[in-house]
Amino acid sequence: MKHLRFDHTFIDKLPADPVTHSVRRQVVEACYSFVSPKTTAAPKLLIHSPEVAELLDLSDKDCHSDLFTQVFSGNALLDDMKPYAMCYGGHQFGNWAGQLGDGRAIVLGDVINNKGERWTLQLKGAGETPYSRSADGLAVLRSSIREFLCSEAMFHLGVPTTRALSLCATGDQVWRDMFYDGHPEYEHGAVVCRVAPSFLRFGSFEIFAARNDLKTLKTLLDFTIRTYFPHLIQDDNINTDTYTRWFAEVCDTTKTMIIHWQRVGFVHGVMNTDNMSIHGLTIDYGPYGWLEDYNPDWTPNTTDATNHRYAFGKQAHIAHWNLMKLAQAIAPLFSDTTPLQDTLNAYAPAYKKAWQTMMQQKLGLNTFDEALAEQLMNNLERIETDMTIFFRKLADISAQNTIEQCIQTISPAFYGDDWEVYASNIWKDWFNDYLKHIQSDNNANRKQAMNLVNPKYVLRNYLAQLAIDKADSGDVFMLHELFEVLKKPYAEQPEFEDKYAQKRPDWAKEKAGCSMLSCSS
Repeated sequence: MKHLRFDHTFIDKLPADPVTHSVRRQVVEACYSFVSPKTTAAPKLLIHSPEVAELLDLSDKDCHSDLFTQVFSGNALLDDMKPYAMCYGGHQFGNWAGQLGDGRAIVLGDVINNKGERWTLQLKGAGETPYSRSADGLAVLRSSIREFLCSEAMFHLGVPTTRALSLCATGDQVWRDMFYDGHPEYEHGAVVCRVAPSFLRFGSFEIFAARNDLKTLKTLLDFTIRTYFPHLIQDDNINTDTYTRWFAEVCDTTKTMIIHWQRVGFVHGVMNTDNMSIHGLTIDYGPYGWLEDYNPDWTPNTTDATNHRYAFGKQAHIAHWNLMKLAQAIAPLFSDTTPLQDTLNAYAPAYKKAWQTMMQQKLGLNTFDEALAEQLMNNLERIETDMTIFFRKLADISAQNTIEQCIQTISPAFYGDDWEVYASNIWKDWFNDYLKHIQSDNNANRKQAMNLVNPKYVLRNYLAQLAIDKADSGDVFMLHELFEVLKKPYAEQPEFEDKYAQKRPDWAKEKAGCSMLSCSS
């Protein structure tokens, strides 16, 4: 542990909050505030990711040491750690929310590994900061398990994401109103250590633009490019052309992230601009969910239950809207904003092309057929159909199958007992066209290729809740087993099929934590 090499470029190059205690306040002309994690009562390591530990040059022995548990629960600091919380703002549900910041997250520092890679370590749930507003800065076990599991599951799915090093129980009780319905209760406290190149967000730039603090805005943007995007700098000179190239790259990586979300059926649930990473990484796993029955209008967020702003089918549009807000934030640094507008205008056609390529791959076809894809989406909506199982089963269909055999092959994806009454009618024409495509393509590697983009195992909402319920009573076996299964989401793993690759059970359709969730953690 003590061999970790910390780099303090962020706090050395950017302006600091001069106030050094964590009283809630507006922090101006500063990118961060120095803070200290809260000491916990009885920290215990519940699980860690060996793959993330390896990124940090930490051994298995390191991870099972008492020092590891003390540090990554917030109870101790290594000699070279200089913890801080970041200042940022954001648009929440379409409205400017002003200063937000790391209200329950504390950065321990940047580690430079043996490969020269920079990794920022951040504790979520480690106590109060100046940005905590009326909250306590803590996190509970249920949300921390969801964050840990999903961070690593998304990585192994091939989705750009922040990572999770560890999950520690704190031994503290945390008072939470899970559904904001006036029924709070005590829950087990926990801390997750998150890992990413940085935790800068769109809102990191918005806050300074909103305050007309262009000096700090420029300082932050120049630092960001020099530190995390040095390949964009020409002749060691940063100018508006550099800013344009940077914005174009953020647009591109954001587009790629959303395409992957749509590919695997992930719904973020709270795509506020303060939850959008400049690295195109999935960040801030709050009320997320997996699309089980295919419903583009579904959102897992109880706060979004009325307007469905962040529903599955709207994620690409919202990403575009958020990019527009980022462009508006850096626009004061331009004398002519035409390049920013041109970059924004290129997003929609680029996304459409990428989506078509993704859908072509999910269907295992050599070319994209718009009519076939459109009819497929309509069919999936008309009958309650499990998205993950449908696409996985689709790979089992061969060019020699009859239409009836095709329908029988995908039947495990249908919910309800009366699916046969409707299924044959709406799927008959579609499978007729689909069979013509695969017969024409004559692709011997079709099934193998499809099974590399259509996962068999995802972090279904009810599975996460089952793991939470068991861990809440002290049993972490399912947490560990599910973690291992999700590392190989495209493999068959027949020994786990009956347990982890099944449709959502009826009891989970309305159960708390299995259908919709609040932001409470």
